[in-house]
Amino acid sequence: MSERNIVLVDPLPRTLDLIMEPDVRARLDRLGEVIVLQEQPMSGDQVDALLADTVLIFGQTDMPRARLDRAPKLKAIINVESNFMPNIDYQACVERGIWVITPASAFSSPVAEASLGMAIDLARGITIADRQFRNGVEEYGLAGNMDTFRYAGAPIGIIGFGDLGKELRELTRPFKNEVHVYDPWLPKEIVERLDCVPSALDDVFSKCRVVYVFASVTSENQGFIGKPQFDLMQPGSAFLLMSRAAVVDFPAMLNAVKSGHIRAATDVFPDEPVAADDPVRSIPGLLLSAHRSGGTRDAFYQLGAMAVADAELIMKGLPPQLCRRADPATASRLRSKPVSVS
Repeated sequence: MSERNIVLVDPLPRTLDLIMEPDVRARLDRLGEVIVLQEQPMSGDQVDALLADTVLIFGQTDMPRARLDRAPKLKAIINVESNFMPNIDYQACVERGIWVITPASAFSSPVAEASLGMAIDLARGITIADRQFRNGVEEYGLAGNMDTFRYAGAPIGIIGFGDLGKELRELTRPFKNEVHVYDPWLPKEIVERLDCVPSALDDVFSKCRVVYVFASVTSENQGFIGKPQFDLMQPGSAFLLMSRAAVVDFPAMLNAVKSGHIRAATDVFPDEPVAADDPVRSIPGLLLSAHRSGGTRDAFYQLGAMAVADAELIMKGLPPQLCRRADPATASRLRSKPVSVS
């Protein structure tokens, strides 16, 4: 067997400059013979020519079983895009002891922080009041708060209780909200351990004044939030879409906002970047964010640092400690697609 130990770096839509500070990049270079292509995705022929000597893959490279058969030295695939995609034979990786991991939790804190900020904005009408003031139609005191509510003490709902949902829950503690959680992938004991109420989907919408969506897209849940759920919401309530647009019937969400029934914020859209003439840009009561809530400078560097730190452990024969591992039972259901922005 060859003595070459290749670290194959195929990171698009990320780049190494985006996710690694110089000291982390230096640690990456010490892991083996680093071969990088980031101007475009590596072609199948380029990947195949390197597989026999590849020990680590950083990126979203297609790795079906047939390709894994040609990679006898492979120890880990580290997805730095942060969403597991259906382009890897996850079961085969488990059988061969190949770690498939992602440092996606690097984005949890900034996304939760932005989500809380947008929720308070929707509840208190901050952006709306600013626009009214700029247009010379502001109202003062109680008159300016007729359509608002206090975030503090309001019942809130979290749909999808992974890293993002748990991070948001911790940020809300000072506001003393009753927190309802819907996540069919978790036992109620995990939800209750964080002082939340396990709830049915419709109960989250009918009981909560603020509903956050952090759910991933799976083969079963595309568009699972739609008009019936929005109709259940109390008038003037706030809905925040912070994960993937495909989990929501997007036109139904826009209609619920246009009707004045609810306010909403979204950080994600069915097609990105959003067209300049898209009507979504002019809907009152809709707070818009250009898929930027997680993409802070520190979060991107954390992505690279976590990936390299776990790669160092794996090369020593130790299990990763920072990244999330793909489980075949759940990863096979995910329907994430690569994104160009974060």
